[in-house]
Amino acid sequence: MKAPDYPDNEDDRVATLRSLDILDTEPEERFDRLTRIARRLFRVPIALVSFIDINRQWFKSSQGLEVKEMSRDISFCGHAILGDDIFMISDASLDDRFYDNPLVTDEPRIRFYAGVPLVISQGIKIGTLCLIDREPRILSEEDKELLRDLGQMAAQELSSVQLATIDELTQISNRRGFIALAVHALNLCKRLNKPASLFFFDLDLFKEINDCYGHAEGDYALISFSKILKEAFRTSDVIGRLGGDEFVALLSNADRRETQQILQRLDQVLTDFNNQACRGYDIAYSVGIIEFDAIRHQSINDLLADGDRLMYKQKREKRIKESLA
Repeated sequence: MKAPDYPDNEDDRVATLRSLDILDTEPEERFDRLTRIARRLFRVPIALVSFIDINRQWFKSSQGLEVKEMSRDISFCGHAILGDDIFMISDASLDDRFYDNPLVTDEPRIRFYAGVPLVISQGIKIGTLCLIDREPRILSEEDKELLRDLGQMAAQELSSVQLATIDELTQISNRRGFIALAVHALNLCKRLNKPASLFFFDLDLFKEINDCYGHAEGDYALISFSKILKEAFRTSDVIGRLGGDEFVALLSNADRRETQQILQRLDQVLTDFNNQACRGYDIAYSVGIIEFDAIRHQSINDLLADGDRLMYKQKREKRIKESLA
């Protein structure tokens, strides 16, 4: 048996999947409708909408299969997300990669498999819409086109889910998307006993930018700051816009020294931006930095509240200093 390889963009792929906050959720008619259609049109006993998590394959919709998940190592769909088009196995019992796979030798005794990758933003493949039969078969070109159409419909449904987790203006996570990713990251830090820290940002004098230069310029400042955060923080960090001019970043597995290094890098990236932008104003921020404490922070909202409090403390201190200058 050959276990599926991991795609080159695995970290981004898993982060995108997790940001949808769709894993381990209840069945939904919009996905069940597609698998029912697929099962009926192709006359197969099993049709699935499957998502590939780090170590498992989880089924958002499952027609003809009782289990909700299985190991990624034995999954056919793990292979399917490595390509750009339909991954088809006509007879798994004759395929060197699958003939001794437990899904072939035992229930559900797969012979035929066809899975089309579910592609969402930036070409990321988070899972498949797949067909399974216990008898060998092949798909005609017309059948393949129909499967691609159903896969596109499933991808469109996922895109609508993603829109609910992505901030439309800055194209980074919104509050819902950030919380979904942050909860996963904090749970991992707790399990592995690794540190985590939250940065809670609020732009300084943002109202003045809107009042003096207009709301379009205010939007430009928000978009620019989101790009600055993405450049300064690590790709493994979770970045989001909570709303208005409030932004957050969660660092996992970063000690105090590394946290300070990232803050220094952020200040340098921001300084370089302001020197080059020449917009008539400088983007500036106040920030509250709080270390995650599993005892004190029983939820992500507890951590956000502490970060918010420290951010406003810094903002007040700045105002006092400016009034005395």
